[in-house]
Amino acid sequence: MNIHDSPHIQVAVDIGSREHYVAIGLSEGGILDEFSMTHTPAGFEYFFSRIECQERLYSLPVEVAMEGYNGWARPLDSQVQKHGYQLYNVNNLKLARFKEIFPAPAKSDSIDAHKMLELFQLQDHLPLAKGVLQAVLPVPDANRRLKRLTRRRRQLINEKVALQNRIQPDLQATCQTLLAMTGSIDNLWFLHFLTCRDDLTKLMRLQTKSLLAIQGVGRNYLNLILDWQKQAEFSNEIEEVGPMIQEDARRLLALMASIKTMDAKIDSQIQKSAYAQHIDSIPGFGLVCSAELAGEIGTLDRFPKQSSFSIYIGMAPLDNQSGGYQGTKSPKHVNTRARKAMMTAVCRHMAYVPESRAYYDKKRSEGKTHNKAVRALGRHISRVIWSMLHHDRDYIELASINEKAA
Repeated sequence: MNIHDSPHIQVAVDIGSREHYVAIGLSEGGILDEFSMTHTPAGFEYFFSRIECQERLYSLPVEVAMEGYNGWARPLDSQVQKHGYQLYNVNNLKLARFKEIFPAPAKSDSIDAHKMLELFQLQDHLPLAKGVLQAVLPVPDANRRLKRLTRRRRQLINEKVALQNRIQPDLQATCQTLLAMTGSIDNLWFLHFLTCRDDLTKLMRLQTKSLLAIQGVGRNYLNLILDWQKQAEFSNEIEEVGPMIQEDARRLLALMASIKTMDAKIDSQIQKSAYAQHIDSIPGFGLVCSAELAGEIGTLDRFPKQSSFSIYIGMAPLDNQSGGYQGTKSPKHVNTRARKAMMTAVCRHMAYVPESRAYYDKKRSEGKTHNKAVRALGRHISRVIWSMLHHDRDYIELASINEKAA
């Protein structure tokens, strides 16, 4: 029996940045209540009191649909789940398509909320409507934490890369020989060297004792610096650009410390996540990629079948055929963070597993680009991950299977 064969109280929430519009109706049709609420504790209390009023009148289970799950809707979405209501996330891309097919005469918060109630009533009869409302299922706490931590880590990494890209041309413009000392700007000794004095020009006059006192500078780096000092020369931009370089270098040091702290937190959560540990057992899938994938996947219960799981993590292109043309296209409903983690991990995986490398080489010989060949391999690995998580098992290498068979 379908859950929607029985009556329900259905709540639609049109999310705004400071105020939300709410419409309450019955699954059989009809509007019971409409109101606006503020995004404050008092507003949340008002929201639940209005719903509880309808619960007392009708004694029916409650379903809540809202936009912005895990976004602007926080923390209202988690409070809805704590109240025991079934929560649905509104897929905005599919909602836009639904509105194109069934347009409203105007656009307002009230009309949008009414549209969500229509979707509730149509989702068991219209496939498009069913795709707009996605049930939010319980996720293991460790995976939920990993999602938050790995997303924060990714933001810090992106900020770090932006700083490195900013420092490099500034260094090249002020002192090319200074940049040539290091193979990478994010070397800790180099950043500490840049920031050990309040003026970059003072670096060329530092004595051996002062240089050895800099964190990370030993005899090898000391010789590099001494050789640089003999030929050091700064451009006329140093007065303006020098303080900017040092400011960015200090920020880069702080970011690297934050990333290190975040890695420790992620590592502690991985020990509590069965998904992360299973994925980490695949050769080449490091802790960070495994944590990102476990966090973004959340729970396999979200996916009705293996193919939808592969699409979600970006490893299954869609057919794109017209007349005599046969091709593929990238789906829009992809978790871009999971896709990046998979692409990185699959590339590393090839270095550990000869069979995977041979498959990649085969696809390249067929004329596929690097990314397409990696995704083709990733499609097979996504099936492996699905099976591992579904059966609660670690990865088993082919060599181990052959040894047991022998």
